[in-house]
Amino acid sequence: MKTPDSHAPDLPDRRLDPPGDPSSPANLLTDAILEMYEEVVENPEGDFHFHHGRDAALRFGYDPEAIDRLPAGAVAAFAGVGNPHLRAAIRPGETVLDVGCGAGLDALLAGHAAGAEARVIGIDMNPAMLDRARTHAAQAGVSFEGHLGRMESLPIGDTEVDVVISNGVVNLSMDKPQVFREVFRVLRPGGRLSLTDIVSGRELSPSIVNDPKLWAS
Repeated sequence: MKTPDSHAPDLPDRRLDPPGDPSSPANLLTDAILEMYEEVVENPEGDFHFHHGRDAALRFGYDPEAIDRLPAGAVAAFAGVGNPHLRAAIRPGETVLDVGCGAGLDALLAGHAAGAEARVIGIDMNPAMLDRARTHAAQAGVSFEGHLGRMESLPIGDTEVDVVISNGVVNLSMDKPQVFREVFRVLRPGGRLSLTDIVSGRELSPSIVNDPKLWAS
């Protein structure tokens, strides 16, 4: 059986862009995302403009018995927009990658579905969220590799993964085609992608597009 909370060294740079102009759109967006979701971790009972916590998980069709088996902190900090497990069909022994793992709820559920000998990998660019995911995985006894990284440049080798899950994260990227190139790079032949996300049915106004805080929401 693998030991919980094993992980590779973190990437040194937390930003979407290489270090440089802090006012670049990508770096402004990164900072807004980090600030917002760090607040979710530190104050999960706070008043946010999006659904979160156990009530959100139940709203999105998660099995209440399954989430009640998880550490309370992982459930309280849940900030997804749907339930990727409804179609992921994770099988025992599979390698699962959670892109934007947050505090770990989806990764832990994947670990329970894949079993003790499976490999569950979480990628997040938010150090606070990733630290919580590692702690929650250790509490839950789930074998989990946490990597600090960006979805546009996944720190995973080619064809290493059977299943990729993601929950409300791809919409935060300014380069979505690159995200999907990376996902398909790391998937094995015949691998599966199950994501839930937000899609706008109409063109967004410039005031929204140019506001990093609204991008981050």
